[in-house]
Amino acid sequence: MLSNSNSTASPEVLEEFYRELEGFSLAPLWQVQETALVDEPTSKASPYIWRWKDLEPRALRAGELIGTADAERRVLMLLNPSIKDRIATTNSLFSGLQIVMPGEAARAHRHTPSALRFIINSGGGYTTVNGDRIPMSPGDLILTPNWTWHDHGNESGDPIIWLDGLDIPLVHLLEAVFFEPYPEDVQPVTEPIDSTTAKYGVGTLRPVWEDASKESYSPLMRYPWEQTWAALQRLAPTADGSPFDGVIMEYTNPNTGGPVMPTIACHVQLLRPSERTKAHRHTNGTIYHVVQGEGHSVVHGQNMEWEPKDVFCVPGWTYHEHVNASVTEPAVLFSFTDTPVLKSLSLLREQAHPEDHQ
Repeated sequence: MLSNSNSTASPEVLEEFYRELEGFSLAPLWQVQETALVDEPTSKASPYIWRWKDLEPRALRAGELIGTADAERRVLMLLNPSIKDRIATTNSLFSGLQIVMPGEAARAHRHTPSALRFIINSGGGYTTVNGDRIPMSPGDLILTPNWTWHDHGNESGDPIIWLDGLDIPLVHLLEAVFFEPYPEDVQPVTEPIDSTTAKYGVGTLRPVWEDASKESYSPLMRYPWEQTWAALQRLAPTADGSPFDGVIMEYTNPNTGGPVMPTIACHVQLLRPSERTKAHRHTNGTIYHVVQGEGHSVVHGQNMEWEPKDVFCVPGWTYHEHVNASVTEPAVLFSFTDTPVLKSLSLLREQAHPEDHQ
């Protein structure tokens, strides 16, 4: 009968053997197996909140001090304080605050990391994506997917600020980052203004002459806030919603019904007056932006008070729940996650808190 065998080597012999292995770039798995194969994940990232009252003055100061000729993109990075070895907000996602001053243009380029922009302040800004000039208004979600040419401009008299979201940490890990500047500062506008919204902006209709299988990302580059807000308002009075997230909606690819990009999913959720969600955790990390309302989220037992335009992150496999502090007004959170990556690898898991709340 087969059985496990016991080591007969002395500690001295084993030590000599391990030194020998190092010379061949080898190492014994049995010495580290307990740390490599754990019972459940523990994120290197920590929960953290960036407050708008701290962000806005520093973004405006950056706009005064740094010109677009000195910076490819004028972005204040939201760096997770527990991740020291790379640019990251969660383990696989990056977020930052970008500002474009009046009369400025952020020059055109493209890169393999996928990107989104959630517009915070804008009264006359635009983003051009592959020749399609897209207007930007507060609350709009703008996509600049993998390897699309994009540039930004501000034709208003006030600074424009938005939240950037990219999969830079993931693409760096895969050693697949490529970057290319456009030959000119800005790309030509080759499509009718906001053409993707005209083609795909009504989610139940699709232009049949367009090749739906050409790209893996959404063909719709702008998800306007007025449509998003209208959908939330229609559902809030009657929908049960999620016990963990309230009335939560996913921004989708109109061709597939799936996430807007292969590596990033985007959601918007409404918490009804006085609503308190149940706690849960999932393997995907999440970055939240407070669109409106005041409340708090309990993340890994930590109480995070938030108000409009604050940003906070929830690492993967971390219990969290949300509370709307108002008894009369809804609160709205925008979020983006790495769910599509984990789902495609069969690594997406979710677990409710055994006591409903932390």
